[in-house]
Amino acid sequence: RWMKFEEKVEDGGRRWSAPHVPALHLHSLFQLRMCLQEGMILLDLDASSFKEIIDQTLSGHPEGVGLEPQLRQRLAALLLRQPRHQPTRAPLWLLVVHGLSPCQGRQDGAGLRALLHPRGTAPASLPFQLRNRLQKIPRGAEAAHIAVGEVEFLEQPFTAFIRLRRAVLLGSLAEVALPSRFLFILLGPQAKVKTYHEVGRAMATMLADEHFRRVAWQAECREDLMAGMEAFLDELTVLPPGKLDHSARIPPPSCLLYLHRSTTVPDWQSHSNEDMAAAADRASLQHSHSGNELERTGRLFGGLLRDIQRKVPWYSSDFSDALHPQCLSAVLYIYLATVTNAITFGGMLGDATANMQGLLESFLGTALAGSIFCVFSGQPLTILSSTGPMLVFERLLFSFSYDHNLDYLEFRLWIGLWVAFFGVVLVATEASHLVRYFTRFTEEGFCTLISLIFIYDSLKRMLSLADTFPINWQYRLDNVTSYSCICNLSSPARGWHGPEVPVCDASSTPALFLQPPAALAGLSQTQCLDQGGHLLGTSCQYVPDVTLFSFLLFGGTFLSCTVLKLFRSSRYFPAGVRMVVNDFAAILAILTSCAVDAALGLETTKLLIPTELKPTNPERGWIIFPFRANPWWVCLVSVVPAILVTILIFMDQQITAVILNRREYKLQKGAGFHLDLLCVSLLMVVTSATGLPWYVSATVISLAHMESLRKESMTSAPGEHPEFLGIREQRLTSLAVFILMGVSVFMAPILKHVPMPVLYGVFLHMGVAALSSIQLMDHVQLLLMPAKYQPDLAYLRHVPLHKVHLFTFIQLLCLALLWVLKSTVAAILFPVMV
Repeated sequence: RWMKFEEKVEDGGRRWSAPHVPALHLHSLFQLRMCLQEGMILLDLDASSFKEIIDQTLSGHPEGVGLEPQLRQRLAALLLRQPRHQPTRAPLWLLVVHGLSPCQGRQDGAGLRALLHPRGTAPASLPFQLRNRLQKIPRGAEAAHIAVGEVEFLEQPFTAFIRLRRAVLLGSLAEVALPSRFLFILLGPQAKVKTYHEVGRAMATMLADEHFRRVAWQAECREDLMAGMEAFLDELTVLPPGKLDHSARIPPPSCLLYLHRSTTVPDWQSHSNEDMAAAADRASLQHSHSGNELERTGRLFGGLLRDIQRKVPWYSSDFSDALHPQCLSAVLYIYLATVTNAITFGGMLGDATANMQGLLESFLGTALAGSIFCVFSGQPLTILSSTGPMLVFERLLFSFSYDHNLDYLEFRLWIGLWVAFFGVVLVATEASHLVRYFTRFTEEGFCTLISLIFIYDSLKRMLSLADTFPINWQYRLDNVTSYSCICNLSSPARGWHGPEVPVCDASSTPALFLQPPAALAGLSQTQCLDQGGHLLGTSCQYVPDVTLFSFLLFGGTFLSCTVLKLFRSSRYFPAGVRMVVNDFAAILAILTSCAVDAALGLETTKLLIPTELKPTNPERGWIIFPFRANPWWVCLVSVVPAILVTILIFMDQQITAVILNRREYKLQKGAGFHLDLLCVSLLMVVTSATGLPWYVSATVISLAHMESLRKESMTSAPGEHPEFLGIREQRLTSLAVFILMGVSVFMAPILKHVPMPVLYGVFLHMGVAALSSIQLMDHVQLLLMPAKYQPDLAYLRHVPLHKVHLFTFIQLLCLALLWVLKSTVAAILFPVMV
């Protein structure tokens, strides 16, 4: 049978082979051409059942061969017998282009014979037919049938190619209840069954080809059909004998390049196959962004109005399209990532601003700004977050305000108002059209650096656990009797002055420990310190190996996320199970790691959530008023840093928007560069007036959000990779994420059981996943790979290898310079330098 690729019944007749590319004998194609030239061709046959088809075929059609009535009866009785279908117990999730009914068997171990049994012609689907396959077959799919074999009562081959006027159900002739349009019959005398079988394979292969099938569908005469076969032969590739094992099966390619071929008489003046392939390769290398979102209108706010007009028709579907289980997994996954990011930047902001902006402000700001952005933005798949350059600016601004006796939050308010004004001016003048000049070089450099920052920060925070929970490198099992820790309630200055407690040394025998007279047993460390005591003993500084266990949780979460994400492409379990596991990969990994942590009971660092709705610093309020603490001229001086922040936000926001709106993501609802910039600019007013952090698009988290909403075809043929259909574009997932951020304060009793190493593992997975999707990583691999082992990439066919390496070297050099820049005070200039 052919379901885009060929499958054979293995020896023993109990299973189908793996799908493979059919390898045909060239002579069989020539014989098939002769059959089509000399045999019976019936186009637009008007019949509603298989019996009518056979009767009309054998009824002495003018183009048919002359058959005696007795032979006609015997042929009719033979063709109307029931075929024996290969039983298939496991569900096959496939795209049926056409089904080949196995009508062949073995006789005397020498060749294939037709296995024909009595068959009814009921048009309804019979119980044994695989009804569950219909769920995986696209609308409009049809079946075609090939019947070949040898019979003892024929002296000359009987050939018929039949196309029905309308597709009809032919009962149990097909494995699945699909309407049929094409039939091919080849019966002949004995001793040539192998030849007949190969001709049938050739016919099935041609019908599986979409271009020949289109020709066969539109053909009006024999000549049109022959022209289609000639076009098929023009695209044929012949392998020399002795260079290929005929028993070997060619696996299906990972991707197919569909080139346009003429569906009627071939145009001999057209480009050669090599030119067409080269043109297709060059087209695949072109970098462009989808739609006309970046075209200038020449009117004030013209781009913004166009964005709004583009998004309004899709607004209701932005909520209805989210009614899918995949969106639930995306919400949980991105929520935990956003919580971790808010905790990270909230803690660093608190340290940099004396808690003028702390953990609670980070949570509330993320919830408020993110929710507003999701409702009104042009690209709601974007996730807002604090960024490193913003953190650097906040630190510098706070230091400047402290040194010059200025109120930090009021100074910041004026800067935010000016940034909002400049942002509106940029939207009005359609400055976003400059985004079209951002090349893949810029995008990859920016995305690579952000991904590396995610990876670096997750590893850095894991290593910092060793400061809180030091690893006990000096522990010796033989000295276990010398370890003790007691509470001494006497004052260290005027209390007991007995012998010092010896420090355990692996090379010496520890002395006996003498308990001081004021020592009490049974007190915990907290109780001892509350009563004014202090701890004495060699094991007082001992902690379990929390750091090592945290690294196990960290690495286990990362590996679990990675493996479960790749589970969809594995061969284990049905495709439905693999799809669910893939969608909920991050959640399953997090739950598994949390369960392991809870089972072992070690005191790993847990997720810290604020429990009270009050400012982190009690000296500030929730509303920031102007003209209270600072001089009037501060509002004018604020223009200078506001210009810098405006450039920072414009570059960071628009580069991320360009990456998210690439054409390869197949977005259908369009982008909103102008509308997104307007939303981010106006949010500066809200966050500045409330003293909340400033927010801009987060590249890595937004990419992870889009990857968690990937749509793939459910009608893949066996051996064919699922086709990427696009992204599930909607607003509900990101809106739900930010609403959960707002109510996280009330979920603290639950979230406090989530270990931070688990979330750092998710961060590492997000960074690695974003990094692996960047073409720069492919270039780096080429640097380390000998030329003969390099993959057949499209750009390597047209670009000399030394130029590819030179381009990669320049990218790596620029990346290193950006990393150095990020690590200094000049990190605020990072988006501009990109």
